[in-house]
Amino acid sequence: MKNLSNQPCLIARSLGTMGDTWSMLIMRDAHAGLSRFDEFRKNLGIAPTMLTSRLATLTQEGLLEKRRYSERPPRDEYVLTEAGRDLLPVLFSLAAWGSKHRGGGNFTRFFDAETGTEIDPVSIDRGTGAPIGSRPIQIVTPKLPDGPSD
Repeated sequence: MKNLSNQPCLIARSLGTMGDTWSMLIMRDAHAGLSRFDEFRKNLGIAPTMLTSRLATLTQEGLLEKRRYSERPPRDEYVLTEAGRDLLPVLFSLAAWGSKHRGGGNFTRFFDAETGTEIDPVSIDRGTGAPIGSRPIQIVTPKLPDGPSD
């Protein structure tokens, strides 16, 4: 797969890190309080080699931090960093989209722990106060320098 980390589009860059199912589900579970390898493996039903790979990437990309919680035997846990915590609104927005377009039947719902009310996320443009998607957008991509000459 093409390395997207140098793309001018921030969506492409972000998907280069978070664009696979397992990474998103690991981050969902981390927000739900899971932090240990065995917890992730059991909850997700993911192969250990796949989980090891995804946790390494999420740690390398700064979304999780690996912390030792036991010396004998050596055991680590994975805790959310600021970047990882900042992903929560993205996860909730994805869940809201899924509820609208992929819902039906029995599905996971998210509630505010203090009020008990179901979370219904909405994305707002800070500058205008308008809900994202309610106004036309314009995408401006910077001009990339020409590649090396032959």
